[in-house]
Amino acid sequence: MSTAEDLARASRRLYSLGWMRGTSGNVSVREGDDILVTASGIDKSAVEASDAVLIDAYGVALPNQGRWPSAEAPVHAAVITEAGAGAVVHVHSLAAVEAASRWPEGVPLVDVEQLKGIGRGAHGDTVVVPVVANSQDMADLSARILAARDPGVPGVIVAEHGLYAWGDSLSQAIDRTESFDWLFDHALRLDRLQRPGG
Repeated sequence: MSTAEDLARASRRLYSLGWMRGTSGNVSVREGDDILVTASGIDKSAVEASDAVLIDAYGVALPNQGRWPSAEAPVHAAVITEAGAGAVVHVHSLAAVEAASRWPEGVPLVDVEQLKGIGRGAHGDTVVVPVVANSQDMADLSARILAARDPGVPGVIVAEHGLYAWGDSLSQAIDRTESFDWLFDHALRLDRLQRPGG
């Protein structure tokens, strides 16, 4: 299976989990010296290999492809370049957006088994997932994400927007995205239970 086919299959899977409604969300994976990213305006339930676009390390599409990359391609390129990631997943996870609203200074996660899914310890390890303000300027958004990034936490939430998660491979980035979503949902449920009347 080609990298483009892997990217398409991953997008359809993430759509099936409810995290890429409509044309939202995007996926990227390193392809040699370049990066393959989902095209702009694509219904993620029907992504095909032909919907993948090659971009350079700045998020600019390589010539003669016939499709435009996602508007957020520069963010993917920045994370792959600066974090040394092999792949990036961006989803509009409702749990991530809600968690960022509840903890705008960073989402605290502690003492839960699923932390292993993002490469951290299950107990005695406190993780704070960074939260940054949204921006429609992709250079600005990239800078915010890179400035907030914690090398020990493979993800950043963009407030009122969604989650960026990354890994050494596309499968690892997806696994981490799934773990983050579960962790955010768990944190929100515990928070509600601990409130008066919860």
